Amino acid sequence: MDDALLELARVTLSGRELADVLGDITAIAARAVPGAEAVSTTLIRGDKPFTAAYFGEMSLHADELQYMVDGGPCVDAGRGGVVLRIDDTHDEERWPGYIARVRETEVRSSLSVPLPYQGSWIGALNVYSTRPAAFASPESLAAGLGAAEAIAVAVANADAHAQLVDRAHNMRIAMESRAVIEQAKGVLMAQRHVDAEQAFEILRQASQRYNRKLREIAVGIVESTQTRA
Repeated sequence: MDDALLELARVTLSGRELADVLGDITAIAARAVPGAEAVSTTLIRGDKPFTAAYFGEMSLHADELQYMVDGGPCVDAGRGGVVLRIDDTHDEERWPGYIARVRETEVRSSLSVPLPYQGSWIGALNVYSTRPAAFASPESLAAGLGAAEAIAVAVANADAHAQLVDRAHNMRIAMESRAVIEQAKGVLMAQRHVDAEQAFEILRQASQRYNRKLREIAVGIVESTQTRA
């Protein structure tokens, strides 16, 4: 298990798509968790669960059965922040809607570990086996917890990167808006022989009168001078 944790720590996060990172971690978890035959990562966005990565078709199928009935260990672990284990689907009485369907598959046992994120949870790591009680050992739980932490770090890293990109984009838009407004003020100052403050007031009044953004008014003024030129 120590080797697996080391392998998880070595997964490159920066400069990669989140789906690729989660795919790597999910595949490592399939090797790391004792008893695992198939593994998936469920993420919950806007209370809607979906499988972001999986290793083995059995895990994807089991996940989708739970999404169909909006209930099951992967959904409840992801929403409630609790570790949920099924030792034998043939004996399980919880989640009747899901269990009735999964009994028709080869899944006999599973382990779902919540993904911690900023004091809450964003989904679950799900591990499946065709054998009963495949994840009853402490080693399986420890490996699952380690993989879940790695997934949570990857998601946090991706979210932080997305926020930086959004801030940079918004800053660029703001700078472009400021530049065109200054150009429009210069045009008005030259045409109407007013100072900078009066030119801005003309722009502001036009924005209110025509119910358009200040930047749109400024662009129109600047483009009108270029057309005449």
